[in-house]
Amino acid sequence: MPKLTPIMASEPSAAALLDMPLDVFRDLVEAGAIPPGRHIAPGLVRWDVDQLKRIGRAETCDGMDDVTW
Repeated sequence: MPKLTPIMASEPSAAALLDMPLDVFRDLVEAGAIPPGRHIAPGLVRWDVDQLKRIGRAETCDGMDDVTW
């Protein structure tokens, strides 16, 4: 059976994907630096893995369209 690639991540997995401690991840979400997870069912919050990848590549920075890296 092929290995599945997750499309959504739990809070601990999302923090791990960004290589940061869970408490730092939570602080950044609370501060608005990282978007909050999505409620996909009652009591079930998940983060979009593609969006986490864009955050890791700094592709989600507002106001930086004119910067050439």
